[in-house]
Amino acid sequence: MSNDLFNDLKHKANISSINRKLSSAEKVIQVIGDKIVPEHHVPLDQRLKILSDKQKEELQEIEDRAIIGFKGMVDELESALGMLRMGHHIGWKVLYLIHSKKTIRKYEEILNIKIRDVFEETGPSSPRSIGLALADKFSNFWKVVSGEIKIENKKVIK
Repeated sequence: MSNDLFNDLKHKANISSINRKLSSAEKVIQVIGDKIVPEHHVPLDQRLKILSDKQKEELQEIEDRAIIGFKGMVDELESALGMLRMGHHIGWKVLYLIHSKKTIRKYEEILNIKIRDVFEETGPSSPRSIGLALADKFSNFWKVVSGEIKIENKKVIK
């Protein structure tokens, strides 16, 4: 990541944290998260997966095919494309924690992919996921995904 982009992101992160007051729910999440989840500070310049030219081309081809061939509710296409763009940064484990298995299957169908074939298990930003940090403490990740083991705030990243 270039220094200019990093400095711009750092500046924006500092401004947003100064200007925005946390809600009561966000304060509770922050306190609980800080106590339960081991701190995995990921510096701003290490939160993005740097994609190879081949990976960028593959993502663009998947996106183009999905847009051209899609029929249905456009919000589902938009959400599937968002998952596609986030997958390399957070990994498929976090995607399974934030989406139901049914939703993952629907997005995979829209994109004509299997996320476990396209994305790595984790990405540079996956340590920021409260849900993944807690799921890793349990012996069976898939029990957390299925809801058999409940984790509050599993969709929050820090």
